[in-house]
Amino acid sequence: MKKTALLHYWLTGMRGGEMVLSQFCNLLPDADVFTHALLKNKISSDITSHQIRESFIARLPFGRSHCQKYLPLMPQALKGWDLTDYDLIISSESGPVKGIRKRQDACHICYCHTPMRYLWDMYDFYYNSTGIGGKIAMRLFKESLRHYDLMSAECVDEFIANSEFVAERIKRIYGRESTVIHPPVDVDYFSNGPELERKFYLLAGQLVSYKRPDLVIEAFRKLPNQKLVVVGNGPMKKVLQKKAPANVSFVTSENRESMRELYSSAKALLFPGIEDFGIVPVEAQAAGCPVVALNFGGTAETVVDGVNGTHLQEQSVSALLEAIEENASGKWNKAVMLQYAEKFSVARFQKQIKNFISSHAEICF
Repeated sequence: MKKTALLHYWLTGMRGGEMVLSQFCNLLPDADVFTHALLKNKISSDITSHQIRESFIARLPFGRSHCQKYLPLMPQALKGWDLTDYDLIISSESGPVKGIRKRQDACHICYCHTPMRYLWDMYDFYYNSTGIGGKIAMRLFKESLRHYDLMSAECVDEFIANSEFVAERIKRIYGRESTVIHPPVDVDYFSNGPELERKFYLLAGQLVSYKRPDLVIEAFRKLPNQKLVVVGNGPMKKVLQKKAPANVSFVTSENRESMRELYSSAKALLFPGIEDFGIVPVEAQAAGCPVVALNFGGTAETVVDGVNGTHLQEQSVSALLEAIEENASGKWNKAVMLQYAEKFSVARFQKQIKNFISSHAEICF
């Protein structure tokens, strides 16, 4: 029996990357998990039921709650993990965790959510969005972390990309080919929501600047007769709340049951950011909620104009208003949207991952 290690940058909340890891944990129940930091109460039992080993980052001051601030130390922290006993290593990666040392005959598969955006494609965006301390740190460590990231890619035997968009990044930055396997979405759960009257528009996800929630808030200043519900937390939440007009309300709960009800009650999900893949739009489609999303990045692969949503051609308030109007005039068929969403189901992900691992690591499921 081959011994398997699952590597993930940090486990401090259940977002898209952690949902992927949970499926790897389900497929490989005997695998050990390695991560820089764990907040156990924020992580599903699919993951925490496994043996989990943290790096020294977790033992530093605020190492679990603010582990990202120790990014420059993470390459050194990896050296504390002894993986010589493992035959198969799977890294779930959008941070510096793929640069591990392994036996020469072991197989390292990297499921890449994206090469680090804050080092590469979106460096300027992150730099301009952070404070003076962040700017200094980014200047000091940019080149060394980029060098490490390129070197760590050489430690990977096979890359899996979570979208065609990310596969292009992997090719451009690392010079490596990859196989695209889209992340798993719990389509069955979200398709079985209640049939409710659709009364408002929905903005859902982490409230960070690159996702452009500010565009949506500004658009609804010009739509006083329409309601917008905002779901999510993040560094922009307080700023958005201060700027929001009276027709915008904020919801704090992000549990699966409440999200399914919100998707079932929304006229459309508004998603103007550039995403590597974007699980939220697929969840919405499964619930019969059309999506207004940017025709670029991961959502260009999940949203088909006129079928399950409307393409936003640029990141501007005027373009968003135009797309909302076009979306409102569409005739949306829940059965057709669900059929498309099923292309991203958990069952499909498990089948593709099993086939990939079996062919590259000689493991039979």
